[in-house]
Amino acid sequence: MRWQQIGALLVFVTLASLDNAAAGVLPPLYAIIARDLNTNDAALGMVTAVYVLIVAIAAIGWGYRGDRGQRKHILLWGTLIWGCGMVASGLATTFWRLLLWQGVTAVGVGSISSVGFSVISDLIPVHRRGLALSLWSLAQTLGGAFGALLASTVGAANWRWPFFIIATLGFLFALLYLFTPEPARGQAEPELAPLFARGQRYAARIEWVHLRHLLAQGSNRLLLLQSFFMALAYGSTIWIPRWAIARVEAEGFGLETATVVGNLFVTLFGLGLFFSIPAGHLGDRWQQRRADGRVYLAMIGLLGAIPFFILLYFIPLHGIAIPANAAIWDMAWAVLSSLFRNGWVALGFLVAVIGLALYSFDQPNWAATITAVNLPEHRGTIIGISRLARALGSAFSVGLAGALFTKLGGTAVPPLNYAIGLALFQAFVIPAIICYGFARKTVPADVEQVRQTLRRYVGTAV
Repeated sequence: MRWQQIGALLVFVTLASLDNAAAGVLPPLYAIIARDLNTNDAALGMVTAVYVLIVAIAAIGWGYRGDRGQRKHILLWGTLIWGCGMVASGLATTFWRLLLWQGVTAVGVGSISSVGFSVISDLIPVHRRGLALSLWSLAQTLGGAFGALLASTVGAANWRWPFFIIATLGFLFALLYLFTPEPARGQAEPELAPLFARGQRYAARIEWVHLRHLLAQGSNRLLLLQSFFMALAYGSTIWIPRWAIARVEAEGFGLETATVVGNLFVTLFGLGLFFSIPAGHLGDRWQQRRADGRVYLAMIGLLGAIPFFILLYFIPLHGIAIPANAAIWDMAWAVLSSLFRNGWVALGFLVAVIGLALYSFDQPNWAATITAVNLPEHRGTIIGISRLARALGSAFSVGLAGALFTKLGGTAVPPLNYAIGLALFQAFVIPAIICYGFARKTVPADVEQVRQTLRRYVGTAV
Protein backbone atom coordinates (compact mmCIF):
# COMPACT_ATOMS: atom_id res chain seq x y z
CA MET A 1 0.00 0.00 0.00
CA ARG A 2 1.38 3.42 -0.94
CA TRP A 3 1.93 6.16 1.65
CA GLN A 4 -0.80 8.24 0.05
CA GLN A 5 -3.29 5.41 0.60
CA ILE A 6 -2.11 4.92 4.17
CA GLY A 7 -2.54 8.63 4.90
CA ALA A 8 -6.04 8.67 3.44
CA LEU A 9 -6.93 5.54 5.41
CA LEU A 10 -5.77 7.18 8.64
CA VAL A 11 -7.86 10.28 7.97
CA PHE A 12 -11.05 8.31 7.36
CA VAL A 13 -10.41 5.96 10.27
CA THR A 14 -9.83 8.90 12.63
CA LEU A 15 -13.04 10.61 11.55
CA ALA A 16 -14.92 7.34 11.95
CA SER A 17 -13.67 7.18 15.52
CA LEU A 18 -14.77 10.75 16.24
CA ASP A 19 -18.32 10.26 15.04
CA ASN A 20 -18.58 7.25 17.34
CA ALA A 21 -17.13 9.33 20.15
CA ALA A 22 -20.08 11.66 19.58
CA ALA A 23 -22.41 8.70 20.01
CA GLY A 24 -20.57 7.41 23.08
CA VAL A 25 -20.79 10.56 25.19
CA LEU A 26 -24.41 10.41 26.31
CA PRO A 27 -24.91 6.94 27.91
CA PRO A 28 -22.29 7.29 30.70
CA LEU A 29 -23.87 10.61 31.66
CA TYR A 30 -27.46 9.39 31.88
CA ALA A 31 -27.63 9.73 35.67
CA ILE A 32 -25.98 13.16 35.83
CA ILE A 33 -27.88 14.67 32.87
CA ALA A 34 -31.16 13.21 34.15
CA ARG A 35 -30.61 14.99 37.46
CA ASP A 36 -29.66 18.28 35.77
CA LEU A 37 -32.49 18.29 33.19
CA ASN A 38 -35.09 16.92 35.60
CA THR A 39 -35.73 13.71 33.67
CA ASN A 40 -34.81 10.02 34.09
CA ASP A 41 -32.53 7.30 32.69
CA ALA A 42 -35.29 5.72 30.61
CA ALA A 43 -36.05 9.02 28.83
CA LEU A 44 -32.38 9.54 27.99
CA GLY A 45 -32.23 5.95 26.78
CA MET A 46 -34.96 6.89 24.30
CA VAL A 47 -32.80 9.82 23.13
CA THR A 48 -30.13 7.28 22.26
CA ALA A 49 -32.68 5.05 20.53
CA VAL A 50 -33.95 7.97 18.41
CA TYR A 51 -30.35 8.98 17.68
CA VAL A 52 -29.53 5.50 16.37
CA LEU A 53 -32.63 5.44 14.14
CA ILE A 54 -31.89 8.86 12.64
CA VAL A 55 -28.27 7.87 11.95
CA ALA A 56 -29.51 4.83 10.07
CA ILE A 57 -32.12 6.64 7.99
CA ALA A 58 -29.66 9.41 7.15
CA ALA A 59 -27.00 6.83 6.24
CA ILE A 60 -29.20 5.43 3.47
CA GLY A 61 -29.69 8.87 1.92
CA TRP A 62 -26.04 9.85 2.30
CA GLY A 63 -24.89 6.44 1.02
CA TYR A 64 -27.09 6.59 -2.09
CA ARG A 65 -25.92 10.12 -2.83
CA GLY A 66 -22.30 9.08 -2.36
CA ASP A 67 -22.74 6.10 -4.70
CA ARG A 68 -23.86 8.50 -7.42
CA GLY A 69 -21.32 11.28 -7.06
CA GLN A 70 -18.30 12.73 -5.29
CA ARG A 71 -17.94 11.44 -1.76
CA LYS A 72 -15.40 13.79 -0.19
CA HIS A 73 -17.75 16.78 -0.14
CA ILE A 74 -20.49 14.67 1.44
CA LEU A 75 -18.14 13.59 4.22
CA LEU A 76 -17.07 17.19 4.84
CA TRP A 77 -20.64 18.49 5.14
CA GLY A 78 -21.67 15.54 7.26
CA THR A 79 -18.85 16.22 9.72
CA LEU A 80 -19.74 19.92 9.97
CA ILE A 81 -23.40 19.03 10.65
CA TRP A 82 -22.68 16.60 13.47
CA GLY A 83 -20.11 18.98 14.97
CA CYS A 84 -22.67 21.79 15.14
CA GLY A 85 -25.22 19.38 16.59
CA MET A 86 -22.80 18.41 19.36
CA VAL A 87 -22.15 22.04 20.28
CA ALA A 88 -25.89 22.73 20.47
CA SER A 89 -26.42 19.53 22.52
CA GLY A 90 -23.90 20.78 25.05
CA LEU A 91 -25.83 24.04 25.33
CA ALA A 92 -29.22 22.34 25.82
CA THR A 93 -31.11 23.33 28.96
CA THR A 94 -34.14 21.07 28.56
CA PHE A 95 -34.72 17.44 27.66
CA TRP A 96 -36.51 18.35 24.41
CA ARG A 97 -33.70 20.60 23.21
CA LEU A 98 -31.21 17.84 23.91
CA LEU A 99 -33.37 15.44 21.89
CA LEU A 100 -33.59 17.91 18.99
CA TRP A 101 -29.86 18.60 18.75
CA GLN A 102 -28.88 14.98 19.17
CA GLY A 103 -31.15 14.34 16.18
CA VAL A 104 -29.20 16.93 14.15
CA THR A 105 -25.95 15.30 15.26
CA ALA A 106 -27.27 11.94 14.06
CA VAL A 107 -28.01 13.30 10.58
CA GLY A 108 -24.36 14.26 10.12
CA VAL A 109 -22.98 11.08 11.66
CA GLY A 110 -24.94 9.03 9.12
CA SER A 111 -22.68 10.23 6.32
CA ILE A 112 -19.53 8.77 7.88
CA SER A 113 -20.97 5.32 8.45
CA SER A 114 -22.05 4.73 4.85
CA VAL A 115 -19.99 7.01 2.59
CA GLY A 116 -16.83 6.49 4.62
CA PHE A 117 -17.20 2.73 4.31
CA SER A 118 -17.51 3.03 0.54
CA VAL A 119 -14.31 5.08 0.38
CA ILE A 120 -12.39 2.56 2.50
CA SER A 121 -13.46 -0.31 0.21
CA ASP A 122 -11.96 1.57 -2.76
CA LEU A 123 -8.72 2.35 -0.95
CA ILE A 124 -7.74 -1.16 0.08
CA PRO A 125 -6.95 -4.20 -2.10
CA VAL A 126 -9.26 -7.19 -1.71
CA HIS A 127 -6.66 -9.42 -0.04
CA ARG A 128 -6.11 -6.83 2.73
CA ARG A 129 -9.67 -5.62 3.10
CA GLY A 130 -10.43 -7.61 6.24
CA LEU A 131 -7.42 -6.10 8.00
CA ALA A 132 -8.31 -2.56 6.87
CA LEU A 133 -11.93 -2.94 7.89
CA SER A 134 -10.81 -4.29 11.26
CA LEU A 135 -8.99 -0.99 11.77
CA TRP A 136 -12.17 0.83 10.69
CA SER A 137 -14.24 -1.23 13.14
CA LEU A 138 -11.71 -0.83 15.95
CA ALA A 139 -11.53 2.92 15.39
CA GLN A 140 -15.31 3.15 15.75
CA THR A 141 -15.19 1.14 18.97
CA LEU A 142 -12.28 3.14 20.36
CA GLY A 143 -14.08 6.32 19.41
CA GLY A 144 -17.10 5.22 21.40
CA ALA A 145 -14.81 4.28 24.30
CA PHE A 146 -13.07 7.67 24.07
CA GLY A 147 -16.42 9.43 24.19
CA ALA A 148 -17.48 7.34 27.17
CA LEU A 149 -14.17 7.93 28.96
CA LEU A 150 -14.32 11.66 28.29
CA ALA A 151 -17.88 11.71 29.60
CA SER A 152 -17.01 9.79 32.74
CA THR A 153 -13.99 11.94 33.58
CA VAL A 154 -14.48 15.50 32.34
CA GLY A 155 -18.25 15.03 32.21
CA ALA A 156 -18.46 13.93 35.84
CA ALA A 157 -17.69 17.53 36.81
CA ASN A 158 -19.57 19.24 33.97
CA TRP A 159 -21.55 17.06 31.53
CA ARG A 160 -21.52 19.72 28.80
CA TRP A 161 -17.75 19.84 28.19
CA PRO A 162 -17.39 16.43 26.47
CA PHE A 163 -19.87 17.56 23.79
CA PHE A 164 -17.82 20.71 23.13
CA ILE A 165 -14.48 18.87 23.08
CA ILE A 166 -15.57 16.21 20.57
CA ALA A 167 -17.19 18.84 18.34
CA THR A 168 -13.95 20.82 18.30
CA LEU A 169 -11.93 17.74 17.34
CA GLY A 170 -14.44 16.99 14.59
CA PHE A 171 -14.08 20.49 13.13
CA LEU A 172 -10.27 20.27 13.21
CA PHE A 173 -10.08 16.88 11.52
CA ALA A 174 -12.69 17.90 8.94
CA LEU A 175 -10.08 20.25 7.52
CA LEU A 176 -8.02 17.20 6.54
CA TYR A 177 -10.70 16.32 4.00
CA LEU A 178 -9.52 19.29 1.94
CA PHE A 179 -6.06 17.68 1.54
CA THR A 180 -7.10 14.03 1.23
CA PRO A 181 -7.59 12.71 -2.33
CA GLU A 182 -10.73 10.71 -3.00
CA PRO A 183 -9.96 7.23 -4.39
CA ALA A 184 -11.38 6.32 -7.77
CA ARG A 185 -14.47 4.16 -7.44
CA GLY A 186 -13.55 0.50 -7.98
CA GLN A 187 -9.81 1.12 -8.12
CA ALA A 188 -9.05 -1.70 -5.64
CA GLU A 189 -10.92 -4.39 -7.60
CA PRO A 190 -8.49 -6.71 -9.46
CA GLU A 191 -11.10 -7.33 -12.19
CA LEU A 192 -11.02 -3.60 -13.03
CA ALA A 193 -7.22 -3.33 -13.18
CA PRO A 194 -7.11 -3.54 -17.02
CA LEU A 195 -9.62 -0.66 -17.19
CA PHE A 196 -7.52 1.66 -15.03
CA ALA A 197 -4.35 0.54 -16.84
CA ARG A 198 -5.89 1.92 -20.05
CA GLY A 199 -6.43 5.26 -18.31
CA GLN A 200 -10.20 4.80 -18.13
CA ARG A 201 -12.57 5.17 -15.18
CA TYR A 202 -15.24 2.94 -13.74
CA ALA A 203 -18.32 4.99 -14.56
CA ALA A 204 -21.12 2.71 -13.28
CA ARG A 205 -23.42 4.39 -10.74
CA ILE A 206 -26.34 3.22 -8.68
CA GLU A 207 -29.91 3.81 -9.90
CA TRP A 208 -33.22 3.51 -8.04
CA VAL A 209 -34.03 0.32 -9.92
CA HIS A 210 -30.92 -1.32 -8.43
CA LEU A 211 -32.38 -1.19 -4.91
CA ARG A 212 -34.70 -4.07 -5.67
CA HIS A 213 -31.73 -6.18 -6.79
CA LEU A 214 -29.79 -5.35 -3.63
CA LEU A 215 -32.62 -6.48 -1.38
CA ALA A 216 -33.36 -9.57 -3.49
CA GLN A 217 -29.82 -10.92 -3.37
CA GLY A 218 -29.57 -13.87 -0.98
CA SER A 219 -26.33 -12.87 0.75
CA ASN A 220 -27.48 -9.30 1.31
CA ARG A 221 -30.73 -10.42 2.92
CA LEU A 222 -28.95 -12.85 5.23
CA LEU A 223 -26.23 -10.38 6.19
CA LEU A 224 -28.81 -7.66 6.87
CA LEU A 225 -30.85 -10.05 9.01
CA GLN A 226 -27.70 -11.12 10.84
CA SER A 227 -26.92 -7.46 11.49
CA PHE A 228 -30.40 -6.96 12.95
CA PHE A 229 -30.06 -9.87 15.37
CA MET A 230 -26.56 -8.80 16.41
CA ALA A 231 -27.87 -5.33 17.19
CA LEU A 232 -30.76 -6.87 19.09
CA ALA A 233 -28.29 -8.86 21.18
CA TYR A 234 -25.62 -6.21 21.71
CA GLY A 235 -27.60 -2.98 21.51
CA SER A 236 -28.37 -3.55 25.17
CA THR A 237 -24.66 -3.24 25.95
CA ILE A 238 -25.05 0.52 25.73
CA TRP A 239 -26.21 0.05 29.34
CA ILE A 240 -22.90 -1.55 30.37
CA PRO A 241 -21.56 1.76 31.76
CA ARG A 242 -24.70 1.90 33.92
CA TRP A 243 -24.05 -1.71 35.00
CA ALA A 244 -20.46 -0.84 35.92
CA ILE A 245 -21.53 2.29 37.80
CA ALA A 246 -24.05 0.23 39.78
CA ARG A 247 -21.31 -2.31 40.55
CA VAL A 248 -19.15 0.45 42.05
CA GLU A 249 -22.09 2.04 43.88
CA ALA A 250 -22.80 -1.36 45.46
CA GLU A 251 -19.36 -1.10 47.06
CA GLY A 252 -20.44 2.07 48.89
CA PHE A 253 -19.24 4.85 46.59
CA GLY A 254 -21.27 7.93 45.60
CA LEU A 255 -22.70 8.55 42.13
CA GLU A 256 -19.99 10.97 40.93
CA THR A 257 -17.13 8.69 42.00
CA ALA A 258 -18.95 5.61 40.70
CA THR A 259 -19.49 7.31 37.32
CA VAL A 260 -15.76 7.87 36.89
CA VAL A 261 -14.57 4.55 38.32
CA GLY A 262 -17.27 2.45 36.63
CA ASN A 263 -16.44 3.82 33.20
CA LEU A 264 -12.73 3.35 33.82
CA PHE A 265 -13.44 -0.33 34.45
CA VAL A 266 -15.46 -0.47 31.21
CA THR A 267 -12.48 1.02 29.33
CA LEU A 268 -10.06 -1.42 30.96
CA PHE A 269 -12.24 -4.44 30.24
CA GLY A 270 -12.71 -3.30 26.63
CA LEU A 271 -9.08 -3.92 25.65
CA GLY A 272 -10.08 -7.27 24.14
CA LEU A 273 -11.49 -5.40 21.14
CA PHE A 274 -7.93 -4.86 19.89
CA PHE A 275 -8.11 -8.48 18.77
CA SER A 276 -10.26 -7.28 15.87
CA ILE A 277 -7.02 -6.49 14.00
CA PRO A 278 -5.69 -10.08 13.96
CA ALA A 279 -9.31 -11.22 13.45
CA GLY A 280 -9.52 -9.22 10.23
CA HIS A 281 -6.14 -10.50 9.07
CA LEU A 282 -7.11 -14.08 9.87
CA GLY A 283 -10.33 -13.56 7.90
CA ASP A 284 -8.26 -12.49 4.89
CA ARG A 285 -6.21 -15.67 5.18
CA TRP A 286 -9.20 -17.99 5.59
CA GLN A 287 -10.99 -16.37 2.66
CA GLN A 288 -8.07 -17.17 0.39
CA ARG A 289 -8.34 -20.85 1.37
CA ARG A 290 -12.11 -21.34 1.27
CA ALA A 291 -14.96 -19.37 -0.33
CA ASP A 292 -16.89 -19.08 2.96
CA GLY A 293 -13.82 -18.47 5.15
CA ARG A 294 -14.84 -15.11 6.63
CA VAL A 295 -18.37 -16.23 7.44
CA TYR A 296 -17.19 -19.47 9.04
CA LEU A 297 -14.66 -17.63 11.21
CA ALA A 298 -17.26 -15.11 12.40
CA MET A 299 -19.63 -17.96 13.36
CA ILE A 300 -16.97 -19.59 15.53
CA GLY A 301 -16.17 -16.32 17.28
CA LEU A 302 -19.76 -15.40 18.10
CA LEU A 303 -20.63 -18.83 19.46
CA GLY A 304 -17.52 -18.92 21.64
CA ALA A 305 -18.14 -15.44 23.08
CA ILE A 306 -21.58 -16.18 24.56
CA PRO A 307 -20.54 -17.96 27.81
CA PHE A 308 -17.82 -15.41 28.56
CA PHE A 309 -20.19 -12.45 28.30
CA ILE A 310 -22.78 -14.13 30.50
CA LEU A 311 -20.13 -14.89 33.13
CA LEU A 312 -18.75 -11.34 33.01
CA TYR A 313 -22.06 -9.72 33.94
CA PHE A 314 -22.23 -11.64 37.23
CA ILE A 315 -18.64 -11.13 38.41
CA PRO A 316 -18.65 -8.67 41.35
CA LEU A 317 -16.08 -5.96 41.99
CA HIS A 318 -15.62 -6.63 45.69
CA GLY A 319 -12.76 -4.98 47.49
CA ILE A 320 -11.98 -2.12 45.11
CA ALA A 321 -10.16 0.68 46.90
CA ILE A 322 -10.47 4.30 45.76
CA PRO A 323 -8.80 7.06 47.86
CA ALA A 324 -11.17 9.60 49.37
CA ASN A 325 -11.45 12.88 47.40
CA ALA A 326 -9.15 11.41 44.75
CA ALA A 327 -8.43 13.28 41.52
CA ILE A 328 -9.28 11.65 38.22
CA TRP A 329 -5.73 10.42 37.62
CA ASP A 330 -5.59 8.94 41.12
CA MET A 331 -8.81 7.06 40.38
CA ALA A 332 -7.37 5.82 37.09
CA TRP A 333 -4.27 4.54 38.85
CA ALA A 334 -6.37 2.85 41.54
CA VAL A 335 -8.43 1.06 38.87
CA LEU A 336 -5.35 -0.02 36.92
CA SER A 337 -3.48 -1.25 39.99
CA SER A 338 -6.54 -3.20 41.15
CA LEU A 339 -5.99 -5.42 38.12
CA PHE A 340 -2.91 -6.82 39.90
CA ARG A 341 -4.11 -6.60 43.51
CA ASN A 342 -7.76 -7.62 43.33
CA GLY A 343 -8.68 -11.13 42.25
CA TRP A 344 -12.26 -10.18 41.30
CA VAL A 345 -11.03 -7.40 39.01
CA ALA A 346 -8.40 -9.69 37.46
CA LEU A 347 -11.03 -12.37 36.81
CA GLY A 348 -13.41 -9.84 35.25
CA PHE A 349 -10.64 -8.50 33.04
CA LEU A 350 -9.62 -11.97 31.82
CA VAL A 351 -13.20 -13.02 31.06
CA ALA A 352 -13.95 -9.72 29.29
CA VAL A 353 -10.81 -9.89 27.13
CA ILE A 354 -11.52 -13.44 25.99
CA GLY A 355 -15.18 -12.67 25.30
CA LEU A 356 -14.40 -9.51 23.34
CA ALA A 357 -11.57 -11.21 21.44
CA LEU A 358 -14.00 -13.85 20.20
CA TYR A 359 -16.74 -11.29 19.52
CA SER A 360 -14.31 -9.17 17.48
CA PHE A 361 -14.20 -11.82 14.74
CA ASP A 362 -17.65 -10.70 13.61
CA GLN A 363 -17.55 -7.07 12.47
CA PRO A 364 -14.48 -6.89 10.18
CA ASN A 365 -15.37 -10.17 8.50
CA TRP A 366 -19.03 -9.20 8.14
CA ALA A 367 -17.95 -5.90 6.56
CA ALA A 368 -15.47 -7.54 4.19
CA THR A 369 -18.11 -10.09 3.17
CA ILE A 370 -20.83 -7.56 2.37
CA THR A 371 -18.24 -5.59 0.38
CA ALA A 372 -17.35 -8.67 -1.65
CA VAL A 373 -20.95 -9.52 -2.61
CA ASN A 374 -21.80 -5.99 -3.83
CA LEU A 375 -20.59 -3.88 -6.74
CA PRO A 376 -18.48 -0.77 -5.94
CA GLU A 377 -21.35 1.60 -6.84
CA HIS A 378 -23.72 -0.19 -4.44
CA ARG A 379 -21.60 -0.39 -1.28
CA GLY A 380 -22.44 2.93 0.36
CA THR A 381 -26.15 2.29 -0.11
CA ILE A 382 -26.09 -1.29 1.18
CA ILE A 383 -24.14 -0.18 4.25
CA GLY A 384 -26.72 2.54 4.80
CA ILE A 385 -29.47 -0.09 4.63
CA SER A 386 -27.50 -2.28 7.04
CA ARG A 387 -27.33 0.64 9.44
CA LEU A 388 -31.11 0.80 9.36
CA ALA A 389 -31.35 -2.94 10.10
CA ARG A 390 -28.84 -2.52 12.90
CA ALA A 391 -30.59 0.60 14.19
CA LEU A 392 -33.96 -1.12 14.39
CA GLY A 393 -32.37 -3.92 16.38
CA SER A 394 -30.44 -1.50 18.61
CA ALA A 395 -33.40 0.79 19.24
CA PHE A 396 -35.61 -2.13 20.20
CA SER A 397 -32.81 -3.59 22.31
CA VAL A 398 -32.06 -0.34 24.16
CA GLY A 399 -35.73 0.34 24.87
CA LEU A 400 -36.49 -3.24 25.88
CA ALA A 401 -33.38 -3.39 28.07
CA GLY A 402 -34.34 -0.21 29.91
CA ALA A 403 -37.84 -1.54 30.60
CA LEU A 404 -36.43 -4.95 31.58
CA PHE A 405 -33.92 -3.46 34.02
CA THR A 406 -36.68 -1.41 35.63
CA LYS A 407 -38.96 -4.42 35.98
CA LEU A 408 -36.19 -6.64 37.31
CA GLY A 409 -35.26 -3.89 39.77
CA GLY A 410 -38.43 -4.67 41.69
CA THR A 411 -37.04 -8.05 42.76
CA ALA A 412 -33.32 -7.86 41.95
CA VAL A 413 -31.40 -4.98 43.53
CA PRO A 414 -28.94 -3.16 41.21
CA PRO A 415 -26.50 -4.24 39.87
CA LEU A 416 -28.11 -7.72 39.79
CA ASN A 417 -30.99 -6.48 37.62
CA TYR A 418 -28.50 -5.21 35.02
CA ALA A 419 -26.53 -8.48 35.11
CA ILE A 420 -29.63 -10.63 34.57
CA GLY A 421 -30.99 -8.41 31.80
CA LEU A 422 -27.71 -8.20 29.87
CA ALA A 423 -27.24 -11.97 30.11
CA LEU A 424 -30.73 -12.64 28.72
CA PHE A 425 -29.96 -10.63 25.60
CA GLN A 426 -27.23 -13.10 24.63
CA ALA A 427 -30.02 -15.39 23.43
CA PHE A 428 -30.39 -13.21 20.32
CA VAL A 429 -26.85 -14.12 19.19
CA ILE A 430 -28.09 -17.60 18.24
CA PRO A 431 -30.31 -16.48 15.30
CA ALA A 432 -27.43 -14.23 14.16
CA ILE A 433 -25.20 -17.30 13.97
CA ILE A 434 -27.92 -19.21 12.10
CA CYS A 435 -28.02 -16.42 9.49
CA TYR A 436 -24.29 -16.88 8.96
CA GLY A 437 -24.89 -20.61 8.56
CA PHE A 438 -27.21 -19.99 5.61
CA ALA A 439 -24.91 -17.28 4.22
CA ARG A 440 -22.10 -19.81 3.90
CA LYS A 441 -24.09 -21.32 1.01
CA THR A 442 -24.94 -18.06 -0.81
CA VAL A 443 -21.81 -15.92 -0.42
CA PRO A 444 -19.47 -17.83 -2.80
CA ALA A 445 -21.93 -17.64 -5.72
CA ASP A 446 -22.71 -13.95 -5.11
CA VAL A 447 -19.01 -13.05 -4.93
CA GLU A 448 -18.44 -14.78 -8.25
CA GLN A 449 -21.41 -12.92 -9.76
CA VAL A 450 -19.84 -9.57 -8.79
CA ARG A 451 -16.54 -10.59 -10.36
CA GLN A 452 -18.21 -11.63 -13.58
CA THR A 453 -20.13 -8.35 -13.78
CA LEU A 454 -16.91 -6.33 -13.38
CA ARG A 455 -15.15 -8.41 -16.03
CA ARG A 456 -18.02 -7.82 -18.46
CA TYR A 457 -17.81 -4.08 -17.79
CA VAL A 458 -14.09 -4.07 -18.64
CA GLY A 459 -14.78 -6.05 -21.79
CA THR A 460 -17.44 -3.63 -23.05
CA ALA A 461 -15.83 -0.34 -21.96
CA VAL A 462 -14.48 1.75 -24.82
